[in-house]
Amino acid sequence: MPVNRNALVRYRTLDNCLRNRFRKWTLEDLIDACSHALYEYEGIDKGVSRRTVQMDIQMMRSDKLGYNAPIVVLEKRYYTYEDPDYSITNIPLTDQDLLKLTEVTEILRQFKGFTHFQDLDSMVNRLEDKIYTAKTHREPIIDFEKNENLRGLEHIDPIYKAIQQKHCILVKYQSFKARRAQEMRFHPFLLKEFRNRWFLLGANHKGKTTMLLALDRITAVSPLKDMSCCQPAFDVQSYFKDVVGVTVNQGDKPENIILFVDRSNAPYVITKPIHPSQKVLESNKFGIVISLHVQLNYELEREILGFGPQMKVLAPDHFKRRMKSLLREAVDTYDSEISGNRLKQSRNRLQKGGYDILPNVFTTRETDKMKHLISRYFNSVNENPGGKKSMSIRQLLQKVPAVQPLIFNANMDMLLAELAPGARLTKAIYFDKPHLSNWYVTWHQDITINVKERIETEGFSGWTSKEGFFAVCPPEEYLHQTLTIRIHLDDSLESNGTLKVIPGTHKKRLSDDDIQLITQNTSPAVCEIPKGGVQFMKPLLLHASSKSKAQRSRRVIHLEFSNAELPEGLEWSEGL
Repeated sequence: MPVNRNALVRYRTLDNCLRNRFRKWTLEDLIDACSHALYEYEGIDKGVSRRTVQMDIQMMRSDKLGYNAPIVVLEKRYYTYEDPDYSITNIPLTDQDLLKLTEVTEILRQFKGFTHFQDLDSMVNRLEDKIYTAKTHREPIIDFEKNENLRGLEHIDPIYKAIQQKHCILVKYQSFKARRAQEMRFHPFLLKEFRNRWFLLGANHKGKTTMLLALDRITAVSPLKDMSCCQPAFDVQSYFKDVVGVTVNQGDKPENIILFVDRSNAPYVITKPIHPSQKVLESNKFGIVISLHVQLNYELEREILGFGPQMKVLAPDHFKRRMKSLLREAVDTYDSEISGNRLKQSRNRLQKGGYDILPNVFTTRETDKMKHLISRYFNSVNENPGGKKSMSIRQLLQKVPAVQPLIFNANMDMLLAELAPGARLTKAIYFDKPHLSNWYVTWHQDITINVKERIETEGFSGWTSKEGFFAVCPPEEYLHQTLTIRIHLDDSLESNGTLKVIPGTHKKRLSDDDIQLITQNTSPAVCEIPKGGVQFMKPLLLHASSKSKAQRSRRVIHLEFSNAELPEGLEWSEGL
C-alpha cells in the first residue's frame, strides 16, 4: 500500500510521542503534535482531524505497513506503547524497501573512488551490508562503530533544517555541571560528529559568543521561524582545522607539538595521523618523531595519554610538564586505593595499639587543593592585626567550607565506615608547625570534647570557653567512643616535629604520675607519615611532639568523631 509523505510525517510523530515515557499522551495531545509536525515539515497549517489520527493509530496497529505497533490506552485516556523498547523505526525492511535500497546502492557505487565523493564510500558500505543482512538473514559482515545508548540524535533533523533555512532555534541545554536545563535562543552554524558523539557549533542570541553544544546534553529543540540566523564572522568549515577533536580555545594560536612514538606504534600513527598537519621529522630504529601544528586542548591530551608509555611529548616544555603532571596524578589515583583487608588490619591495630597510619588516603592533587584553600583563607583575613599571624584555624569547616568535599573523599568514607560507623564529626581544626618552630607538645592524653553551652552536668568538669563553644572533660566512657583522624598535608617526619606515641596506653585515663612513669621507661613509636596520609588514634593514647629541626612545614587537619550520646541538656558543638 503506498503511503504519502504527510502520512509518514504523522506516523513518525506518533512514534516519537508514544516512545516518550516521561509524558502522558491524550488523543488531543497527539493531534496537536501531528498538526505541529505537518506545519514544520510540510508547511500545512490547516491541522489534522481527530478521525485522521485515530485512523493512523489503527493503521500502525495493523499489519498493513508491517508495523504491528503495540499501542495501548491506559486509564481509558492515555496512549503509549505497551513495549517501551518498540519503535516503528526498528521493524524489518520489506522486500520493496530492499529493492529500492539496492537501486540506490547501485547508483552510489558508481561514485566510489572519486575524490569529490570520498565521504560516500562509508555510506555505500553500510548500505550494502544492511541489504545483505536483511536479504540473507545472516550476521553482518561489517561492524561499524556505534553507540546504542547515544542520546540527542533525534535533534539532528530539526537542527539540520534550521541551519539549512537559516533560522534560530530555542534550545534547552543542561551541561554536566549544571543542576538544571537552561533555555536559550541559539544561532546554529554547523553539526559536527567526533568519535560517535554529535556537537552543534553556533552562537548565543546576540551572536557574539561562539558556543559548542553536545547534542546528548540538549533536552529540547524548537525552531524560531520569525528569527533569522546571524551569519558567523568566520569560516565555519575551517573552524576546527587547528584542533584535534572539537574543543577550540578562541584566541589561542596553534603550536608546534613534537612527539616521539616508539617503533611498535609508529605504523599506526603513520597510517592514521593524529591530525592532518602531522609530519614525520625523524625515523630510526627506536621509533619516529612527528610534529603537529595544533592548539592544546583536552582531546589532544586524551589522544596522547591513550598511547601510554609508547608516546612521549618532546616539545614545547610547558606541554611536556602538563603531560607529566597528568601521568603523575594517574599513578597517584592508583596508589591511593585502599583495600578492604587493609582497613580491617587498621581496625585491629586501633583496638590493640590505639593507633594506625594509612598512607595515600588523599592524592597529591587533593592535598594541594586543601592547602591552597586554607592559604587563601589566611590571605583574606587578618586575625591578629599588628601581631603575629595565626597558624591555626578552629572551626575549620565553618571558616573554609570548600575543604569539606575534599576531606570526605571515597577513601575517608570507607575508613569511617570501618572504624567509626555512624559517628558524628565533633571537631575540625587546622594547624601549621612552620619551619624551625620552637613549640612542642609534652606527653599527654586528649581528654576534652566540645559542646555548645556550659550546663553543669554530673561527671563533666574543667570547663573552658573557646571561640563560641566550650571544652569540657567528660566521663571516661565518652572518650572511648571517640576517634581522632589527623590528615597530613605535608610529609611529617621526626625532623619537623611529627607525633611520637606509646602504643597500648589508650585503654584508660592515666594520672600525671602514671604518664611520667610510662614515658620514662618506654621507647615511643615515631609516626612518620607521607603527604596525603592519615593517622588515626584513640584520644587516650599517650602522644607528644618535639621541636622542629628542619626547614619543613607540618600542616595537619585534626578531626574528631564520636558515637557517644550526650546527657540531656548538653549538645555537641556545631562550630566545625
